[in-house]
Amino acid sequence: MAKHPDKKKWAEIAEKELKGKSPESLNWQSPEGITIKPLYTSEDLEGIDFIDSLPGFDPFVRGPRATMYTLRPWTIRQYAGFSSAKESNEFYKRNLAAGQKGLSVAFDLATHRGYDSDHPRVIGDVGKAGVPIDSVEDMKILFNEIPLDKMSVSMTMNGAVLPVLAGYIVAAEEQGVSQEKLTGTIQNDILKEYLTRNTYIYPPEPSMRIVSDIIGYCSEHMPKYNTVSISGYHMMEAGADSVLQTAFTIADGIEYVRAALNAGLDIDAFAPRLSFFFGVGMNFFMEIAMLRAARYLWADLMKQFNPKSQKSLMLRTHVQTSGWSLTQQDPYNNIVRTTLEALAAALGGTQSLHTNAFDEAVSLPTDLSARVARNTQIIIQEESQVTRVVDPLAGSYYVESLTSEIVKKARALIDEVEELGGMTKAIVAGMPKMRIEEAAARRQAKIDQGKEVIVGVNKYKVEDEVPIEVREISEAVRDNQVAWINQIKEKRDAAEVKRCLEAITNCAESGGNLLEVCIPAVRARATVGEISDAMEKVFGRYTATTQCISGVYAGEYQDDEIIVSIRKRTEQFMEKRGRRPRILLTKMGQDGHDRGIKVVATAYADLGFDVDISPMFQTPEEASKMAIENDVHVVGVSSLAGAHKILVPQLIESLKSQGAGDILIVVGGIIPPGDYEFLFNAGVTNVFGPGTMVTDSANQVLNALEKKG
Repeated sequence: MAKHPDKKKWAEIAEKELKGKSPESLNWQSPEGITIKPLYTSEDLEGIDFIDSLPGFDPFVRGPRATMYTLRPWTIRQYAGFSSAKESNEFYKRNLAAGQKGLSVAFDLATHRGYDSDHPRVIGDVGKAGVPIDSVEDMKILFNEIPLDKMSVSMTMNGAVLPVLAGYIVAAEEQGVSQEKLTGTIQNDILKEYLTRNTYIYPPEPSMRIVSDIIGYCSEHMPKYNTVSISGYHMMEAGADSVLQTAFTIADGIEYVRAALNAGLDIDAFAPRLSFFFGVGMNFFMEIAMLRAARYLWADLMKQFNPKSQKSLMLRTHVQTSGWSLTQQDPYNNIVRTTLEALAAALGGTQSLHTNAFDEAVSLPTDLSARVARNTQIIIQEESQVTRVVDPLAGSYYVESLTSEIVKKARALIDEVEELGGMTKAIVAGMPKMRIEEAAARRQAKIDQGKEVIVGVNKYKVEDEVPIEVREISEAVRDNQVAWINQIKEKRDAAEVKRCLEAITNCAESGGNLLEVCIPAVRARATVGEISDAMEKVFGRYTATTQCISGVYAGEYQDDEIIVSIRKRTEQFMEKRGRRPRILLTKMGQDGHDRGIKVVATAYADLGFDVDISPMFQTPEEASKMAIENDVHVVGVSSLAGAHKILVPQLIESLKSQGAGDILIVVGGIIPPGDYEFLFNAGVTNVFGPGTMVTDSANQVLNALEKKG
């Protein structure tokens, strides 16, 4: 047999089947800028240095463990938390009884941002997108009857990471479990917060100190605990393609390694307990190749620090299926999407996995949807037989070539970050965030034009949607939390709390390990908000600069008639009114997901609107003040975390009270269909749910302005 097949003969046959077109006409340019060919052969593997590598060995392309799933499948985790600690605890116990193997805790936005539930800025956020934790008493309820010496616990927390991790340690202590027995992961990845998620509290420099303090403390006292989960998932959700996610996640990891080394830690003392968190979307083979490429790059780049242990070179990762790929329209399609994404994660070699529920495009998961999501993993593990072979796609011409391409392109981006002085400086310069926002805008334009198919949204639409059950969080949750905080404060030793909080402030100012001084404060029943405030006195609270890119969305359309038509309408508006239609886009409450608002901002600007973007985390009063000062025609509210029924009516009342009730209000984002009527009755002009084409929303806004006269 010849070394290479006769590609010339294949090309001739393909050309006939293509009716005279060359096979190259089938080439596809992926969002990552990788040319995907219709045929791959052994020629595409030439020069790839990891082809003959083995799982469990450097560079770990085929997996961090030699036997991978043949000995033990990935850990099934379901990221969950909502309403109250008691209700979340009951949910966890039901899931564990049904086959879930580890806990992954979702905290509410108030907790993420270091606010107690009684703070006026979080009135719409308590218990909505996670569980509220105000003190160790909540943490104890959360893990009631869950043995923390046996259960691996993953906690997604970055901003208020110190009081939350200290709360977990003290809750275990009061359960009779010592620190050295604790297993699991704290995310503790603050850099990605400045990039995408935005649930930061302090500026980058003191935040990096917090990361290294946690690494240092846990290296000494919690040897089984993973101290950082370096997250690319939120980058993907913000719009990053697989190359961007790989490059910026690995670059974040290198920055944390340097921070720990600068704090005097030994590379082999902490590097083996660094873990990663990637997101997988719908480009099946690209996602598989991404996980393989990430392991290669991490092993290669870690060698510059001269570790003695091979474990310091191993990239171990948790994976979550995409939330952004879920659709409100024809929502049962989401079960299929999540299954494909979960299979990609498994074939890519994840160590643990969370599968999103099919209803998460509109609400928190119900018990039914959570069961379907969990069983998706169980079925793949126990019925598909994919766990019988280590890295079953190894040797695939396509997968190996794709892995190599991602390595090359991601390495070039990492080099660019290094030239800027590392990831912290790159973030300050705005480079990574801008690249991600450009990718998100380009993709949205492709979807809006139908160039990228979303079944049920821009193709194969269903005329009559079947309503699905939606979980709604009662406003009584916040009332109960406030009463609970007051009860705890009445019983605690106020003088001891004050002494502990002063110790935290002094440590922040003068040096020392911040986690170490937070633990006594938690024991004394200091709250998350009080501990966060004690450090804020020294560090301050970070406020990001909000910027908007332009030209990217329209650039994908070029001179498409839809763009031309809307621009003509905005020009006519200006001729009639003397100025362009002006819109303020705002996010109220503590939700930091800004993909939607940024995509709408760049698109509307390209369509001829004057666009203002408010700072993040606005109160209704602050948003109304900015709308009046900027003399806008419309306020567009982006809502993703369920606070719209509280905050939007407050915004409308605030505008009316200042004589600006004529400003139109439109709302977009994750809005359950059952809430539309409520919003319309409150005075909202339009509601744009998930999957709405930006061009359609722009036309509807212009219609409303013309109707208003």
